[in-house]
Amino acid sequence: MTGARISRAIGGAAGVVHRAIVALLLLAMPLAAAAQDVEQRAREIVAVMQGQAIYTDVFDEAFTSRVSQEQLSAIFDQAKGQYGPLVGLESVEPTSPTAANIAIRFERGIASGVFNLANRPPYRVAGILVNNLAPADDSAEKLLADIRALPGETSILITPLDGGEPLLSYNADRHLGIGSAFKLYILSTLARQVAAGKRSWSDVVPITTIAHPSGASRDWPEGAPVTLHTLATLMISVSDNTATDNLLSAVGRGAVEAEVAASGHSDPALLVPFMSTREMIALKINGDVEAYRAADAAGRLAVLKVTADSKIDMFEFMTTFTGPPKAIDIEWLVSGEDMVNLMRRIHELDDPTAREIMAVSTSVPDNLSGGWQYIGFKGGSEPGVLNLSWLLQDHAGEWHVVTLSWNNPDAAVDREAFTALAMRAIALARPD
Repeated sequence: MTGARISRAIGGAAGVVHRAIVALLLLAMPLAAAAQDVEQRAREIVAVMQGQAIYTDVFDEAFTSRVSQEQLSAIFDQAKGQYGPLVGLESVEPTSPTAANIAIRFERGIASGVFNLANRPPYRVAGILVNNLAPADDSAEKLLADIRALPGETSILITPLDGGEPLLSYNADRHLGIGSAFKLYILSTLARQVAAGKRSWSDVVPITTIAHPSGASRDWPEGAPVTLHTLATLMISVSDNTATDNLLSAVGRGAVEAEVAASGHSDPALLVPFMSTREMIALKINGDVEAYRAADAAGRLAVLKVTADSKIDMFEFMTTFTGPPKAIDIEWLVSGEDMVNLMRRIHELDDPTAREIMAVSTSVPDNLSGGWQYIGFKGGSEPGVLNLSWLLQDHAGEWHVVTLSWNNPDAAVDREAFTALAMRAIALARPD
């Protein structure tokens, strides 16, 4: 297709609403890119449409010189108008090292087609043809089927917070690792201490513990004065581990363990001792995992203390926490029902500060957030472990929880695929 023909096609699509998405295709020469490049570019195409990636970083100059981002977006806007907000990448099926079939899910429909890459590094998208748009007719049953098809163990709970009938409940009583979503227990503990007058959000504490390796605060000087509000915001919004461990130290391990029980966790002993991020990381890298498994609560705490201050080698960290799953039973184990109880505990606070902190980073694209007047989020992961949990308020003032977990001891989990399922869950949870 020539540049002039493409321009005419784009202009017509922008001016006239077609029954299907208008085709865009630039032919590319035979390429030498790898299949993983094609799969990554598929995710980035969707990220561009969600405003989460830069157009010229994903699409090749040969494409962007003929098709502006506004023109491309105008075509996908037709799908949004007919089938609701863009949810995420539904599937990508490489057909060669340089091309693939792609399916993009909208709230009530799926747009599908093909795309290919340029003939030179960094192998940006040189052409895309999206020419089939069909209703998805999504339902709780279809979402559940896709959740159950994932390898390993999964759970999902979509429910009103007031105790009404869940829209979808699967393995909601199963205790699974939730990664950094455990930090909500620390947030709830701090908020309760503030409510009781024991602390103030503006209290200042020094940085005394440096976790490894994540978070901006790990590079702050030891003793740096920080408010509890700042630590809590870093802990939840960017999952800063140093902020988390310092906040855990400030509120007290015992207080968090008491909050786990008070929140209604179905087996609070599973979170005793309540591990810091550094303790868990050090245990899996330098510690005696088998001794930890075999010990009672006091013994587990003793095992943690042996390695808590040990040197964490960056290579060992990368090997352990970016490689295959390792000892994912040594985690913060929480069920979907436990998470709902914790969300209820946070919701019941008169002080809105904890909820405001949860709303800093919602992990919901803007085009899906319009159906909610409040979105609070925390998720967590390590190899083989993923949790995504939301506290939501609809425009009628009703509160809801969407929480999903996926644990697989045999292989890493696919965050992008699971997030797309979660976006479907949020779309289903929203009242009509």
